[in-house]
Amino acid sequence: MEEVNTYVEISLLRSDSEYRGSLTGWQSVVKTIFDYLTAAIILMILSPFLLLLAIIIRISGKGPVLYTQDRIGKDGKPFVIYKFRSMVYEPDKSPALSGFNGGTITRLGCFMRKYRIDEIPNFINVLRGEMSVIGPRPERKYYIDLIVKKIPEYTMIHRIKPGITGWAQVKYRYAANVEEMIKRFEFERYYLQHRSLILDLKIIFLTFGTVLRGKGF
Repeated sequence: MEEVNTYVEISLLRSDSEYRGSLTGWQSVVKTIFDYLTAAIILMILSPFLLLLAIIIRISGKGPVLYTQDRIGKDGKPFVIYKFRSMVYEPDKSPALSGFNGGTITRLGCFMRKYRIDEIPNFINVLRGEMSVIGPRPERKYYIDLIVKKIPEYTMIHRIKPGITGWAQVKYRYAANVEEMIKRFEFERYYLQHRSLILDLKIIFLTFGTVLRGKGF
């Protein structure tokens, strides 16, 4: 906890201008076009596989095929994120972090998470304009409120659209608690400070490596 407090004190000294990003007008246009084209192409090409996977998920246990959850996006606006259900179906009684709530991940869900297959429906959110292919990881309001108490500047990640993948996703691991989410913010902040199309290409390359090695979870 002492380490976290030190981090907060240092972080709060940073200038607000560090989080404005560096994409020019034409770069923003290219990124937007890339987002929509990538999402549309992936969903169309993978549609037979996604249909088969949906059937397998449906017959493998009770519960919906798609898992939906409220997340916070750009400008602090809430949106519903879509994923393939990877856990045993049960009412969402608490805001426990997925994967760390008593081992309720199914065998199929574990496989999907290793290769990030469960996140493919996120491309629906991209087509809806709620997410980008690359950006900060979207979180639930419950956890954001806890993080902001320790790092008020955490809300800076809401200046841009959240992403399916990002610098934090390829350089850090899934956060098991709020302290780890705070540490992960260091990577989110790096992306906000150095945002560019070149960095996005690097993240895509690293994401392919993560998926092919089955290191998604």
